Amino acid sequence: MTHSLAVTVLGHDRPGIIADVTGVLAGLGGNLEDSSMTLLRGHFAWTLVVAVAADASVVSDRLAHLMAEGLVVSVLPLPDDDATAPEGSAWLLSVHGADRPGIVSGLTRLVAEAGGTITDLTTRLGTGIYLLVAEVSLPRETDVEALSARIAAAAEGLGVRATLTPAESDVL
Repeated sequence: MTHSLAVTVLGHDRPGIIADVTGVLAGLGGNLEDSSMTLLRGHFAWTLVVAVAADASVVSDRLAHLMAEGLVVSVLPLPDDDATAPEGSAWLLSVHGADRPGIVSGLTRLVAEAGGTITDLTTRLGTGIYLLVAEVSLPRETDVEALSARIAAAAEGLGVRATLTPAESDVL
């Protein structure tokens, strides 16, 4: 029986983390189905979904040596019914401007109120500028023009600029 597991690995970056984790998973016959990894101020952050015959406790035991190296590892079973992608149309929310608290919560709240789902989110704080890029799935019946106007107004109140544009499938 194959299990779908969510694995997260967090901690100080060092060479070989991905090779170590995927080596354990491959040794268990695991197939990496989905993943997202980034470095956040020198800290490694990776979330992945793996299909593997071993259950979560076995995978966790096999990855335990990474915890001794200071990494935080979690392995959680995923229910089978969560395998579907969000339905709707794909959009790109781009935000930039001066940093301040409330930008992410204020603008993503509007997406949620419209029934939308954030499918990917990246934020960066550069020299004097804050950047947010989010992939958004909106229900097909969403009044995108009205939502764009609400986002623009909220962004102005937050002192940033925001745009909601159709996502091109070859870009995502």
